[in-house]
Amino acid sequence: MIELHAFDDPIVQAKALARDVGEALQARLGQGAAHSHATFAVSGGSSPRRFLSVLSGQPFDWSRIDLTLVDDRWVPDDDKDSNVRFVRENLLQNAAAQARFMPLVDVTRDPADQIARLNASLEPALPDVAVLGMGEDGHTASIFADAPEWREAITTEQRFVLVHPRAAPHARVSWSMSALKRIDRLFLLIAGKSKLDILEKAAASPLDNAISKLANDKGVTLDVYWSAE
Repeated sequence: MIELHAFDDPIVQAKALARDVGEALQARLGQGAAHSHATFAVSGGSSPRRFLSVLSGQPFDWSRIDLTLVDDRWVPDDDKDSNVRFVRENLLQNAAAQARFMPLVDVTRDPADQIARLNASLEPALPDVAVLGMGEDGHTASIFADAPEWREAITTEQRFVLVHPRAAPHARVSWSMSALKRIDRLFLLIAGKSKLDILEKAAASPLDNAISKLANDKGVTLDVYWSAE
């Protein structure tokens, strides 16, 4: 199900999301010695830039945050389309520079081998908190309905999948749908009326897109931070 938090101003939206994500991470870190670290996953794209900049200044103990990605394109770290590059430029600054960053892509490996390595590893751990984005086709993370791996991505119990979307460039590494559904605090950052319309349609009845799979799962609470602009 979705919980909608609506804003007229994207700056207010970014500050509110940064505050609430920070509180979610703080709550995880405050659960005692068994939770000495929290794992936090973020998305790329243009929408999160302002939010990540605000979050980077949050004054909690970033050295106890294991930072990773919701998904990434199979490109080198310095490529303009790399989410690693995006996060380094927009989040791993200020106080957040102390976080331990764990990318998903290693272009020195075969992609299938990298997926197998990620699925066999304990790191990155399943995120405690994640911030998703959403495309105009209803995809979230890199779970694209037009990809040959769509059925695998929404049914596998493995944590990671390799995806080749037909309508978007580059192969992708993504957390699977089952992994996303197991994340304790799941946030969605979107803007504009068209994105809200897509989300509301996806939540109204089951559709073959990733955001609908999340929004119609009674065991999942998706905190949506939407701004009109």
